[in-house]
Amino acid sequence: MAGLSASTTQYRAVRIWLMSVAALIALMVLVGGATRLTESGLSIVEWKPVTGALPPLTEAQWTQAFEGYKAIPQYRELNAGMTLGEFKTIFWWEWSHRLLGRFIGVAYLLPFLYFLWRGGMSGELKRRLWLIFALGGLQGAVGWWMVASGLSERVEVSQYRLATHLVLALLIFAAIVWTLRRLTERPPAVATIRLKLTSAVLLVLTFVQLYFGALVAGLRAGRVFNTWPEIDGAFIPSADRLWFETPWWRNLFDNTLTVQFEHRMTAYLLFALAIAHAIDAVRSRAEGSVVAGAWWLVGAITVQATLGILTLLHQVPIDLALTHQAVAIAVLTLAVLQAERLAARRTARDQPKLVPVGQPG
Repeated sequence: MAGLSASTTQYRAVRIWLMSVAALIALMVLVGGATRLTESGLSIVEWKPVTGALPPLTEAQWTQAFEGYKAIPQYRELNAGMTLGEFKTIFWWEWSHRLLGRFIGVAYLLPFLYFLWRGGMSGELKRRLWLIFALGGLQGAVGWWMVASGLSERVEVSQYRLATHLVLALLIFAAIVWTLRRLTERPPAVATIRLKLTSAVLLVLTFVQLYFGALVAGLRAGRVFNTWPEIDGAFIPSADRLWFETPWWRNLFDNTLTVQFEHRMTAYLLFALAIAHAIDAVRSRAEGSVVAGAWWLVGAITVQATLGILTLLHQVPIDLALTHQAVAIAVLTLAVLQAERLAARRTARDQPKLVPVGQPG
């Protein structure tokens, strides 16, 4: 970046820090997916943000933790008779997920405070990074809010809260990726308004699809209607099967057929829009980075759709399901990069950037 000779090292350090946090969040999402697939998310029935970082260390502590799990409906209705050894397996998944969340908080906050102390961040960049930190704190609270929904009257967590938890994590991830891109000073890509608009719509639609995917996971809807391209015997199921719950809107979130159907239809729409965006980029003679970004997004969505079909046909094996989730993160990353590449730039004064150390930030 121009004018950063006094803080080039810090500039690189900030980028490495943010890339590392983004990678940790991606890992966190995958561990969370494994926790869900192994039915481990309710194995820890207390929220202890500090002392909970330590697992049970004695046999008495393990027994106490197991007794807490035995008191919730999931154990009584699904896992009655589980041994202590089996409980330890699901406990370690959930404990690892929570420990990684704590580690991400520390890995974000401590370097951030150091960079603030060193100076050199613009006011806009500091505001963005504080907002991301606040979202991270909120994510911890949402995680417990999600777990709490499965401790008294349900045998699993609420799919509404699960979807909120996942989408918030990916929103934080996307915000970091966007901020990383904005730390590189470069002229905005020259493109048509239509290309800019479709890139933004693709990003929003990607988040919608991620939300629907979380609902599918929360309802275990991927374990039913395991055919493709037909679902429930037709490409478009009958209306009385799609909309039998009242009020009608509950079907969008609670009806396993409707949830899986909307997830499929959104995938088709996302695929079609990505192809249209790429073709438009070529025809409008957009610059090379825009065209390449569009086709990379098409490729990632194609792989993701293929994995989704295979995961469905094989009734959600854990290896395919986690690969499907990993590629979803790649799709989101590419969608963010393309949208940011085409987004309108503000003035240099307002850009979130670093300034030479010693100057007002």
